[in-house]
Amino acid sequence: MFEFIRTHQRLMQFLLLLLIIPSFALVGLQSYSSFGEGANTIAKVAGQSVTQQDLDAALRDQMNRLRQMFGDQFDPKMVETPEAKQGVLDNLISQRALTAAVGREHLAVSDQTLQQAILAVPDLIGADGKFDNDKYKALLAAQGLNPAMYEARLRQDMVMQQMNGAVQSTAFAPMTVAARMSDINDQEREVQELLFKATDYASQAKVSDDMVKAYYEKNGRQFEIPEQVKAEYVVLDSATVAAQVAVSDADVKSYYDQNVDKRYTTPEQRRASHILISLKKDASAVEQAAAKAKAENLLAQVRKNPAEFAKLAKANSQDTASAELGGDLGYFGNGMMVKPFEDAVSKLKQGEISGLVQSDFGYHIIELTGIKPAGVKPLDEVKADITAEIKKQLAAKKFTELAEIFSNTVYEQADSLKSVADKLKLQIQTASNLGRQPNPAIAPTAPFNNQKFLTALYSNEALKNKHNTEAVEVAPNTLIAGHVVEYKPVSKRPFEEVQAAIRDKVMQTEEAALAQKTGEAKLAALKAQDNATGFAAAQSVSRIKNQGVAPAAFDAVMKADVSKLPAYVGVVLPQQGYAVYRIGKVGQPATPDQARRQAEQQQVTGVLAQQEMQAFINVLKEKAKVKILKPLTAASSVSDDEKLDSGSSAASK
Repeated sequence: MFEFIRTHQRLMQFLLLLLIIPSFALVGLQSYSSFGEGANTIAKVAGQSVTQQDLDAALRDQMNRLRQMFGDQFDPKMVETPEAKQGVLDNLISQRALTAAVGREHLAVSDQTLQQAILAVPDLIGADGKFDNDKYKALLAAQGLNPAMYEARLRQDMVMQQMNGAVQSTAFAPMTVAARMSDINDQEREVQELLFKATDYASQAKVSDDMVKAYYEKNGRQFEIPEQVKAEYVVLDSATVAAQVAVSDADVKSYYDQNVDKRYTTPEQRRASHILISLKKDASAVEQAAAKAKAENLLAQVRKNPAEFAKLAKANSQDTASAELGGDLGYFGNGMMVKPFEDAVSKLKQGEISGLVQSDFGYHIIELTGIKPAGVKPLDEVKADITAEIKKQLAAKKFTELAEIFSNTVYEQADSLKSVADKLKLQIQTASNLGRQPNPAIAPTAPFNNQKFLTALYSNEALKNKHNTEAVEVAPNTLIAGHVVEYKPVSKRPFEEVQAAIRDKVMQTEEAALAQKTGEAKLAALKAQDNATGFAAAQSVSRIKNQGVAPAAFDAVMKADVSKLPAYVGVVLPQQGYAVYRIGKVGQPATPDQARRQAEQQQVTGVLAQQEMQAFINVLKEKAKVKILKPLTAASSVSDDEKLDSGSSAASK
């Protein structure tokens, strides 16, 4: 909305990325605690290494986030540009610098705050409105995490968010600056249009055969037909391999027996409600005594009338999250609660109420409200999942084996794809009109519409020597090899074929030139002597309301010098002609939109907050003594080569 925001888009994008990474989502969490050393180190931050593997992982995470954001419209090229990779590396370095600062300042998040953050995740609330511990663990397991790992990382992210918030909250926008920017946005200009349509000059425009021929000769590239190839290709992917894999009942039974304790046994879970009287760790003796006395009084009331537990919890518990639920904490397993609380719960029988239990949070009164005993899922219940898992593992192993055969065969039997198709039971397919670049009209997921594969097709080995291409990895676990059947070089469409279209184009150019010439003469006359005759009805435009005016004309109108009115400006309107605009009045609206002005002030404050954060990060980088050990271009090229080699390692001759 503002010129400042438009000119600081890279800064805003960077800060947005910085805020996306530390999230409460259960996907894409990265550990910043293990830094590898070695020749592939790209940078050093606070004495720790940022390796090529770290950068590759960050790029994959960014790609996954963008894929989730854009869906089918996602284009991998968004993160393959040098600018995008540099942005991810800069962000990674900033994250490391922030992490180092957190460690230096000994910042931390309390167990209670962490617990409340987890309990507040909407996706973890079951249909009964309670925290679903089973779903919590299942979601973490799907990401290769356990509760302890996730909670450690979440705690780190929360600390970093607190630091970000503390820095950005120091920014403010002066009222005069925000008001001035809002005034600029609100400024209204009364505008009239005088349009010189290009089509009105059709009878005056003259186009000769020589002009048409000259256009054809001068703009030959417009009429080129790009080079094209027709190619056969074969694809080896996970689906093809999986179809060749069979899983026996004996395999399923063996897998079940080996994993029954780890994966198919549900540990005991207990459900409890509690009343908490908070007590700080550094509380004075007087404060401790007061808190304990209050807790003992509540315990006496609960023991006297256990049925009133939920009511007393709602009225008195200082754990606000559970108090609203009558103190209910839902079902939980080992490791979910602080140890004194967990030890007390483990000794209770269902319906029993504990004595006072002291933890780092204060004094608890606990009622055990439910027990889910440990259980084992029978084989029949999980057989389908086990079969799919084994098949996935076997297919992955078999894919590695077949990938080597695939790569070697397309190289050794280079004159045809028939040998590899017969050996691996693959289908030879055909694609026509393939250029050097992917065709935007074809789905980018089509294996033959991949830049690496097209580059291989147009190599001298494939194009001139008529040999198979090497095995090219176009997606994870997807290899393709091709063979050029036919090649069509660049050609030019005959003049006779395009003559009519060229004549129309030259005619339009001539018409537009006549319209512009007439319009510019009129503009000069109007600047010499004002005359509103012939202009359309006046309309009011501002940077907030610009409907009814072409974008090119709107920019010219709003940039026009209005120190002397009326002011005139002329604009070429593509596909229309030429327009002269008369600006008769300039002013402010009678009733400004105060809500929008307040929002604009917040936007200005937000931009300044981002600047503050960027400046803070720059200081942290200096303290962390950031050193770039390898240029990103070199590191990236090595990475790309490594990826190519890993995808078709068997192609080495």
